[in-house]
Amino acid sequence: MEQHLQNNHSQETTAQRQPIRADSKGRFYATGRRKSSVARVWIKPGLGRYSVNGRALEQYFFIPALKVLAQLSFKAVEQLNHYDVTCTVQGGGLSGQAGALCHGISCALAGSDLSLRPLLKKQGFLTRDARRVERKKPGKPKARKSFQFSKR
Repeated sequence: MEQHLQNNHSQETTAQRQPIRADSKGRFYATGRRKSSVARVWIKPGLGRYSVNGRALEQYFFIPALKVLAQLSFKAVEQLNHYDVTCTVQGGGLSGQAGALCHGISCALAGSDLSLRPLLKKQGFLTRDARRVERKKPGKPKARKSFQFSKR
């Protein structure tokens, strides 16, 4: 039984993994997700320009912390101004969209250059953050908040 379970798991190593092939324009594609946001990301070698839904990174993510979060994976592999990024993000709020963009950039980077994959994997950029908003429960105003309790 135990041997059967081991055979079902993918035993693919980095040596067997193939890099993502670039499209006709030399871009590498990946999808990133966070909360209810989805980011479709294309990266190509360039000067570090960003286009998020047709706008510059500073215009779209006007909160400085979100701009830093979007660029975090490039800083982790020390290639901050080596790629141009074009992406479309939809769903959720700005925080989820910045997280989805970071996840998408990381996946595209790992696909374009396999030597970057262990660095990104170790720092957790390739793992999708599966946390979501907890649902509201019946008889409560929010997910966990309760109405004021009166003993008498």
